[in-house]
Amino acid sequence: MTEAAPKKEQRRKFQAIRGTRDLLPPDTALWNHVEETAHAVFATFGFGEIRPPIFEPTELFARAVGGDTDIVSKEMYSFKEGGFGDLQDMQESMDFVNAQKSPALMESYIKELEADLENGGLPKSSENQNAISTIRNVSRDLFAIPEPSEEGPKEAALEKFFEYQMQRKPFEARLLNAWLVLRGKEMMSLRPEATASVCRAYIEHNMQQLPQPQKLYYIGPMFRRERPQKGRYRQFYQIGAEVLENVKPDPTRDAAKELAKDAITDAELIQMLMTFFDRLKLPGVQLEINSIGHAADNCRRGYVALLKSELEKVKDKLGADSQRRIEANPLRVLDSKLEHEQPIIATLPKIADHLCDECKTHYAAVKRELELRGVFYKENWRLVRGLDYYMRTTFEITAQGLGSQNAVCGGGRYDGLVELLGGPPTKGIGFAIGEDRLILSLQEARDQSLVTSHQPPFVYIAWMGANAYAAAVHAAKDLRAAGVRVELPPVEQKFGKALERASKLGAQYALILGDNEVAEGTWTLKTLADGTQQKFTEPHLLDFLKKL
Repeated sequence: MTEAAPKKEQRRKFQAIRGTRDLLPPDTALWNHVEETAHAVFATFGFGEIRPPIFEPTELFARAVGGDTDIVSKEMYSFKEGGFGDLQDMQESMDFVNAQKSPALMESYIKELEADLENGGLPKSSENQNAISTIRNVSRDLFAIPEPSEEGPKEAALEKFFEYQMQRKPFEARLLNAWLVLRGKEMMSLRPEATASVCRAYIEHNMQQLPQPQKLYYIGPMFRRERPQKGRYRQFYQIGAEVLENVKPDPTRDAAKELAKDAITDAELIQMLMTFFDRLKLPGVQLEINSIGHAADNCRRGYVALLKSELEKVKDKLGADSQRRIEANPLRVLDSKLEHEQPIIATLPKIADHLCDECKTHYAAVKRELELRGVFYKENWRLVRGLDYYMRTTFEITAQGLGSQNAVCGGGRYDGLVELLGGPPTKGIGFAIGEDRLILSLQEARDQSLVTSHQPPFVYIAWMGANAYAAAVHAAKDLRAAGVRVELPPVEQKFGKALERASKLGAQYALILGDNEVAEGTWTLKTLADGTQQKFTEPHLLDFLKKL
């Protein structure tokens, strides 16, 4: 009896991870066009490019974006520096996780940490002392969250448990960061946005010593653990810009002039943005603006307290997300897109009615400056932006072809963010463009000239005969040096096959080189769209293609 032949090993077919994708030609030509346009337009407004790292300390984003935002609590890709070094490291991690299950376990764990600090098991540094203090205080807040009741329908109980877990996440993240300090390690995160990174770079490189303001822009990938859908990915791309200006103490400073100056900065940034979209011929562009005041007692803080009070009255009529946001960030309720919540939101107090005099003056000045620049806008009192660091000016830009989620850009002013991250008093304003959604809107316009108009001519060299090959190589070299895209086939082809191949590749022209062309010293250029032919000397052909 013969043995059965061993089965051939099935090799895994690798695919891009869900929520990511490959960008391929010819689409990448449009991506390059968009980015090249950004480089060109932003440079005319005096901006320089910055390229921050893709990952940063988790605490940077937690402090800048806000620990109670969805981005920090649910969406960031975070990892421990160095991973788990050994089994002991893993066991210590499990002990800490278990301690978070009850106040008694946590109290016992904290006492062990304090004993280690006292007897030298942990270095007696201020960082470690602060970390233990943080664990004690944050764990107290963690255990103060009421556990959900299991009574009632199963679906309702599961929803309450999910809400409970979401409430715990920000506290658990802060506990983990403090614990990692004690272990001499740090939590890292792939960047979910880049404003915090730009501010960190401004502080780290003492850019307040350079001429102010510093005007910076960036282009690159960001990462969020979101549910993938059309135009929204887990690895997505942003084009953004920030204006940062150090504020030096000056008792003689004229407050009115400062507000006017800030308004000009805001309007200039928005004008740059609209110039960029105009250059791209983005269809259906609409700019919406608002002011959300600042955090003084008589401005946004007072409005948020009023808004929360009004929302509490209608809490039972709102969805689970909005109910959670009443406690975490009431302003985010205004962002809701749920249809049944719209009539309720329409009756809520408007922030424009609660701005302090300075914020009213600033907002009026921004509108005047936009009108002076011919920038058309629409006021939207519900435009609050979701991140904690925004103040006063906020804006959003929508475009066609994206359905109900039609925003391609958002931004606003964030004075004080640099200080929050440990830097000097600094004013700031910026924006971020969702490049994926921008590209999608351009593609939905169904205008193929958007893809091809910015590309140099594409020439296919149809050479025939041994004598023509050397001339073809020479022609390809000269054309490429002149910036022309060239396809040089490695083997001789019959004339018909060469033209067929040229058409399939999308070439606009075929450069015909045979024995006659070599003998005459002339090159025949065939326009594939209409079949017309012209003869050129080499210099005249280069001039003709350059003009195209």
